Amino acid sequence: MSVWTYRGLRGGVRTIGWPLEEVSGMMGLPVPTAHRCPEGCERCAQSCPTEAITIDDGGVELDHGACIDCKLCVEVCPFGILSPTTSLTRASSDRDALRRRSDVEPAPPTLQPTKHQRWLRKSLFVRHIDCGSCNGCESEITALDNPYYNLHRFGVFFTPSPRFADVLLVTGPITSPMHDPLVATYEAMPGPKYVIATGVCAISGGTNGGGYNAHRGLGGVVPVDLWLPGCPPHPAVIADALLALVGRT
Repeated sequence: MSVWTYRGLRGGVRTIGWPLEEVSGMMGLPVPTAHRCPEGCERCAQSCPTEAITIDDGGVELDHGACIDCKLCVEVCPFGILSPTTSLTRASSDRDALRRRSDVEPAPPTLQPTKHQRWLRKSLFVRHIDCGSCNGCESEITALDNPYYNLHRFGVFFTPSPRFADVLLVTGPITSPMHDPLVATYEAMPGPKYVIATGVCAISGGTNGGGYNAHRGLGGVVPVDLWLPGCPPHPAVIADALLALVGRT
C-alpha cells in the first residue's frame, strides 16, 4: 500500500457536510455597529479604496457590494464603529440589501426562489465567464471541484458550453473587450436561465471598475438574479448561492 493511500484511508472523509456548516467561524466582511461616528470624523470613508463607505447624519453605511475586505476601515477607526464579522456574507437577490447601515437593524439576505426550482433541483449546469477578473474569484471557483467542497454531490456541474447552461457565473468588472462575448454567451443560453454576479468586481467594478476600459460590474449589461459579495467570495458561499437558486439551502 502506498503512503498516499494509507494517509487517505487514515484521514477518512474530508468533505464538509454542507457548504456553510464548517466555515462559520471565519472572518467575514466588516459591518458598522449601532454607534454613530463623532462629528467630523471620516477616517473610514477616506481610507476605503473603493468608496464603499458613506457617512451622513444617520450614521455609517457600508456597501458590501463594493467592499474588497481590505479592513483598512477597521484599522483606522479609533472608535470601533466598524468591526469584522465571524460569519460569511451570503448572496442576495436584492442589490440594495448589501448596503449595511449602522442605524438600521441588519436584515437576513434576500434570496428569492426561482420559478423553476423543481426542474433544476437535481441537475444544475453552470457556465463560468471571466470578464476581466484578477483570477482571485477563479481560484475559489476552482476549489469547488476538489474533494473538500465536492460540488458535484449536489448535482451541480460546470459546462464549457452556454447552450447547456442553466446559470451564468460572471466574474470581473466587465471589461470592454468582454462586453459583447458576455452578452452573446447570455443570449446563447436556453431558458430558464439565471445570472450570478460573483465577487465585488462583477457587482460594482471593484478597484478597476469605471475606468476607460471597464464597466462598473454587471448592472445594465445583463439581468442579474443573485449578487454575491466578497473579494474573492469563499467557495462555500459560492456553493450556497448556487443551491439557493433551487431552494436547497
